[in-house]
Amino acid sequence: MSDQLQSIGGVEVLVGAADGPPVGATTVLDLVGDALGRAAEWIALPVARLDPDFFSLRSGVAGDVVQKLTNYRLRLAVLGDIAPLTDQSTALRDWVREANRGSTVWFVADLEELAGRLAGPR
Repeated sequence: MSDQLQSIGGVEVLVGAADGPPVGATTVLDLVGDALGRAAEWIALPVARLDPDFFSLRSGVAGDVVQKLTNYRLRLAVLGDIAPLTDQSTALRDWVREANRGSTVWFVADLEELAGRLAGPR
């Protein structure tokens, strides 16, 4: 299965396939090119697609990935349960909470939750 463009809540979202290549600081630009080529505003990635270092904030991978997406005016939704990771890291838990208050990166359970957030007030 490959990444697919879907209209979710009236927004074009490139939904990453669970079995796609891992996304990290050095590979995110491939995803950016795909999203821009399809006129997506958001990229929704399953947790499993993100480089494990993404969730280790000291590594800088999350910052690099988010910065590159922001440079191209793309937003990121991370799909899936990250509770085991946030249970182990106060810094990650705090960042997730703050990110979910903003409009650039969201951590959501699934596409249904993402649709609800996208359909809400903008």
